[in-house]
Amino acid sequence: MVDQFFSQVSFVDVFNFSVFLVFTICFAYQLYYVFNVLTTKPVELTAKKNHRYAVLISARNEAAVIGNLIHSIKVQNYPQELIDIFVIADNCTDNTAEIAEEAGATVFRRFNDELIGKGYALDFAIKTILSRYADRGYEAYFVFDADNVLDVNYFREMNNTFDSGAKASTSYRNSKNFDSNWISAGYGVWFLREAKFLNQSRLTLGTSCAVSGTGFFIAADVLDSSNGWKWHLLTEDIEFSVNSVVEGNCIAYCPTAVLYDEQPVTFKDSWNQRFRWAKGFYQVFAGYGKKLVKGIFGNERGARFACYDMLMTIAPGLLLTVVVASFNLAIVTMGALGWISTTTMMTSSAWSILFCFMNYMLFMFLFGALTTFVEWDNIHTTTAKKVRYMFTFPFFMITYIPIALVALFRKAEWKPITHSISVDVAEYATAQKGEGFTVN
Repeated sequence: MVDQFFSQVSFVDVFNFSVFLVFTICFAYQLYYVFNVLTTKPVELTAKKNHRYAVLISARNEAAVIGNLIHSIKVQNYPQELIDIFVIADNCTDNTAEIAEEAGATVFRRFNDELIGKGYALDFAIKTILSRYADRGYEAYFVFDADNVLDVNYFREMNNTFDSGAKASTSYRNSKNFDSNWISAGYGVWFLREAKFLNQSRLTLGTSCAVSGTGFFIAADVLDSSNGWKWHLLTEDIEFSVNSVVEGNCIAYCPTAVLYDEQPVTFKDSWNQRFRWAKGFYQVFAGYGKKLVKGIFGNERGARFACYDMLMTIAPGLLLTVVVASFNLAIVTMGALGWISTTTMMTSSAWSILFCFMNYMLFMFLFGALTTFVEWDNIHTTTAKKVRYMFTFPFFMITYIPIALVALFRKAEWKPITHSISVDVAEYATAQKGEGFTVN
């Protein structure tokens, strides 16, 4: 009986099952993350002291939106004398600098066509502040993108986290334009999932969270020990997160500090942005993969898991899926051309390709639907669109496959993403009722 079974099992079956088993074992812990979020609430923190912060905003031709962000900082439920806003007008050709100055920010004009990228702009700003304003005694630095808008309690909530001892923390990332189309909604669901089912669970389990582009702070002493911002890969945020874990530092998360972010609405902008992210993840994996593996076996227990979690975050799992699908497609193609005559292998490969595709789409739909239902009140659009975008989310995610492939072979450069959606902080009251923003 056993011999008959193994005689019907081909090499393709063994290969596909082995890959599926490895994937399941490696990422099963994230299902526990979901269970943890659904059953455990984060501890509420209360600050004993208000701390002093510097805000860093890197902006390149962001005249349409920079004023909204600065205004949302100026009306915070937090002492304004403890917040100083610095805008880096980075290679701007418009009036971003003038608008930022009129709104009340200190502006640093930077022109450098060789060292291009947000990381270099942040490093320039930090070193400029230390040379000109060292006497102000900033205790931490906040980093925002110019298209962001903050909830009025953002700094108060983040101050609670900083006062509790966090050296770095990210925040809750929502979207200004969730309902623009299926592309912006895809981003919106992804970032809500990241906030709720990754970072919140990491917070309650006591492991390190990850910074995601914008809406975070870093303690001044961390930047002092690093001699500024030293992370300059294409995804400087992920590089910082991984480097922190490797060095045994823990990034916190504040679920009550809400930031609204503008998402791309054209596939071209989305492709360019996610292509840079994919390339950046490859860079981080190449530069830090070995260190994370070493950390899994060489650090203390909590730090070991944080290293493993970050390794799974940056590991090119999607690329491995593509490799498996390509292997099976090659088997089917060779069979169709008559180069091989094993019908069992061809059938197994064909079913494997279908299973891989359907499984990926189903998994993404379930995660998108779960995120939508759990975060229902925080998604500012109509019920009809919430339901519709649950079904388009898997198609948004599957477009990562060609992006991941192309990123292997093509060089990535920073390309600007157009931001034009103006949302004033006063519109939060309407948004909180589920009516959405008024887009200007």
